[in-house]
Amino acid sequence: MDRDILHVDMNGFYASVEMLFHPEARQVPMAVGGDAQERHGVILAKNELAKQRGVKTAETIWQAKKKCPELLLLPPHRQLYAEYSAKANAIYSRFTDQVEPASIDESYLDVTGSHRLFGTNWQIAQCIRQTVKEELGLTVSVGISFCKVFAKMGSDMKKPDAVTELNRENWQDVLYPMPVETLLGVGAVTAARLRGAGMRTIGDVAERSRQALEALLGKHGHSLYEYVHGLEQEPVRRMGDHETPKSIGRGRTFRRDLVGEEEIRVEILALCEDVAARLRQKGLRCWGVQLTIKDPQFACIDRQTQLEQPADTTGELYQGAMDVFGRVWHLGKPIRMMTVTAISLTQETRQLSLFDDGRGEKLARSVDQIRQKFGDGAIRPAALLGREE
Repeated sequence: MDRDILHVDMNGFYASVEMLFHPEARQVPMAVGGDAQERHGVILAKNELAKQRGVKTAETIWQAKKKCPELLLLPPHRQLYAEYSAKANAIYSRFTDQVEPASIDESYLDVTGSHRLFGTNWQIAQCIRQTVKEELGLTVSVGISFCKVFAKMGSDMKKPDAVTELNRENWQDVLYPMPVETLLGVGAVTAARLRGAGMRTIGDVAERSRQALEALLGKHGHSLYEYVHGLEQEPVRRMGDHETPKSIGRGRTFRRDLVGEEEIRVEILALCEDVAARLRQKGLRCWGVQLTIKDPQFACIDRQTQLEQPADTTGELYQGAMDVFGRVWHLGKPIRMMTVTAISLTQETRQLSLFDDGRGEKLARSVDQIRQKFGDGAIRPAALLGREE
């Protein structure tokens, strides 16, 4: 039996929330952006007027200002966005207990069992759209389908403030003529490989066998085969049902470029300290460490290493990150941004050797307890004392 899945996407979410508190921003091109002085100068969201002027999410502020010199730029208020996200999900929960937030402004709903109370899929979607508008002053776009992938693609087709349904009768007619780039899970690199193999539309991908797609793209090819044939069956989780994360990372864009071994080591240590604490908080360990580095020209390098034992302490992550760093980066090159990511996460315990009495883990957990009681700054590695925050 088919499921009935909705994907609800809050339109221009950050910008829409800001306009509730800055009504004057409705009349001019406006965007929410990071602090250019702190070098987080990218566009996070924009209103329709800014969109019409060519302003795009994730581009730098200077690029946006070049297109639209009169652009009104507002700083982000993340706590406010979190509050409105929670309010929206509370509205969705009136219609079903299967509400899965996919991000701060997107959620999947399984309404298969909701029709007796609330009507058809279309009626439920329109009611949600109207309720969010009346109670929160925000607009949403809703996609309706029999699987999560097509529901998500449907919500992207008409914006803002619209409902799109991809059902068993129309999904092939609507999706197959579309470019491969519009298929969920197909980024620029995958699209280039598909086009290089002669696949320009989603329909072209559907004509290839599972084996051919796997030969071209590996495991990702298997997923795309499932997508283009409407076979994806991932369930919608209930609110509060948490999936084990696939990775935990921490990145930082620096106020000034890092140059020299000492300050680079200190920043890698600080990132590892944060990631390790979050691993322990979630009861997880990692089998690998990934290091991402971006230079002032935005050239990016991304490498990883595997660990001998699943790890959750700062020292172990630091050792792995520095191993990667030593292999991929020349100390004379400046660094604009770095991210340390714990990968291949697991809940398994580590096996102690004759030379490992577990003191490192005990110390880390003692530090966690001190910080929980007295605050994050109560205790920290000596190497981080005096570090520029």
